[in-house]
Amino acid sequence: MKHTQKLLFIVCFILVLGFIYYASWKLHLYVWGQTPQRIAEETTVVLTEVKRITELKTDNNVGRIVGTPVYDTQGFSLNLDKKLPPELAYKYDNLSEEECKPGYAAAKMTNIYPKFIKPAPMFLDQNFRRLGKVNSYLPPFGFRTQERIIDSILTATKYYGLGKELDSLRCKRCIIVGNGGILSNKSLGSRIDDYDVIVRLNEAPITGYVKDVGTKTTMRITYPEGAFQKAELYEKNSLFVFSAFKPLDFKWLRQMVFKENLNIPTLGTVAITMALHNCDEVAVAGFGYDMSTPYAPLHYYENVKMSAIKESWTHNISKEKEFLRKLVKANVITDLTHGI
Repeated sequence: MKHTQKLLFIVCFILVLGFIYYASWKLHLYVWGQTPQRIAEETTVVLTEVKRITELKTDNNVGRIVGTPVYDTQGFSLNLDKKLPPELAYKYDNLSEEECKPGYAAAKMTNIYPKFIKPAPMFLDQNFRRLGKVNSYLPPFGFRTQERIIDSILTATKYYGLGKELDSLRCKRCIIVGNGGILSNKSLGSRIDDYDVIVRLNEAPITGYVKDVGTKTTMRITYPEGAFQKAELYEKNSLFVFSAFKPLDFKWLRQMVFKENLNIPTLGTVAITMALHNCDEVAVAGFGYDMSTPYAPLHYYENVKMSAIKESWTHNISKEKEFLRKLVKANVITDLTHGI
């Protein structure tokens, strides 16, 4: 990648954000842009709730009672319409429609999911050796055996946040732009560009689709195989966030040979969960798979049809959709394209 493009390369703890979701249910760290603090060995770190999406079956008719109210087996309240506590409701109701609501996403998420803990890291920094929990696991669930290469990469990284301007914001509005065909002809480009942090996924293009997807990119998160192959396709002054997962390749091969099941979250769900831990307000666009329209376009930028997603053996689409629908119904996230 040419230096003149001014791309800031960051090793992102989303590396394990997709997969620590499965291995480490209770990992808990600091927020974007905060000064790293000493973390005791016994500290538990919650990176995400996605683990429960693919591992647990939810029966909304049979909840478990933890005091009051009733929660489903994923830990979500069965009453997704429940109101915020009076003091928070008063706080947010007194803000104008245009104002960013500090802590809103976390407040709404905690209201329906009491186990939610907001602080979580997004990018690895040079304090990564203090993260005792993930140091115990081999990739992709941790980074044991990878310390030397991580050290060498981090020495080339000058900054571990979103950039001084964004990190200094008192309140951040974030949007994760999915790649779904549902984005086509919605003319949401200018609305998407109004957000503070705009996250794009894999190789989804902007050129030629500006009217629907906008022009700005704060960060582009990709799996290795989903990255652009040409340097000129990357947006200048944006963050390239690499979500490492290569050790899973061998598991994928084994799955194909022995017909085993291996589910990983879609990158979109990883990005949404990341945003919930780090943003004050969270929106999405271009999300949702409508299996009743098999011939509809899967992505807004190519001719692959919706039916192709049925062949996915790496993603549990139905469980992810169930999870995201809860977030939309509870107003934790806003779905601009109404596909979830």
